[in-house]
Amino acid sequence: MSAATDGITRVFTWEEGARIEVRNLGGEIVIEANAAGLKTLAGHLLALAQDGTPDGAHLHLEENNGLEQGSVGMVLERCDDE
Repeated sequence: MSAATDGITRVFTWEEGARIEVRNLGGEIVIEANAAGLKTLAGHLLALAQDGTPDGAHLHLEENNGLEQGSVGMVLERCDDE
């Protein structure tokens, strides 16, 4: 998967066999993943952290779009404003 923001393309790759589930337990969010899923998330975060990635660049992860069935959606977003 790739995304372009302000003309800069970032590639978000998925490890084979990645499994990621996100659950909302009320007072906390649980991200449960196998090793491939954790490597995938780490890669997504590193892609957003690359030099030249603009403020506001983001990636939506949802059920049937990278997350396991029954997961709540989540957005990984770069925000350089304090």
